[in-house]
Amino acid sequence: MHKPVLIANSHKKNVTRRGGGGDFAAMQKDIRRLLSQDRGSDVFFTSMIDLYALRKEFPGTVEAGNLSAKPYCRVRALEQSWAKKTGDHRFIPHIQLHECEAYLFANISILSDYYPDDRRAIEKLAKLREKTEPELIDNGPGTAPSKRIAKCIPRYASDKATVGVQAAVRIGLAKIRQECRHFSEWLERLESLGTQREARPAVD
Repeated sequence: MHKPVLIANSHKKNVTRRGGGGDFAAMQKDIRRLLSQDRGSDVFFTSMIDLYALRKEFPGTVEAGNLSAKPYCRVRALEQSWAKKTGDHRFIPHIQLHECEAYLFANISILSDYYPDDRRAIEKLAKLREKTEPELIDNGPGTAPSKRIAKCIPRYASDKATVGVQAAVRIGLAKIRQECRHFSEWLERLESLGTQREARPAVD
């Protein structure tokens, strides 16, 4: 597997800003370019962007809005719309419910190793986790996973690029897959490509 590619999140005045999927047109331009650069039938492309704060111009947003009470159905519908819009069976879109901080809720207590003075706040986060699956922690402007963590541990807002990654590594892929089913389904699909002689994945 090649290293991840940071897709464009905007194109303004001949300057390309990267690191997310804020501007769908800019992001899709990058994806189509990558698809055209290697047309091998055994070469596949995927994505990892957050559902949280996904913009309205994203394909299928209106239709998926009717599934807001069913997060897993909603995110799959958006992925289907994206795959259809792209029109290349080698592109396997993945949209994370609701953002990558959900992975930390697979074992949120591990943050105590980084913030020993905030154990009570972390216990509060752990109680939230007991009530719901990590990927079902919602996408409100103040209640998305990262927002909840930062509210309890203010320092996390500036630390998340380092602490968030380190904590996820320590939690481990097996535990994250166990607790985050949509994430695990994506990895299972990618893993299955290596066992197929003529891999033509259908988008669920």
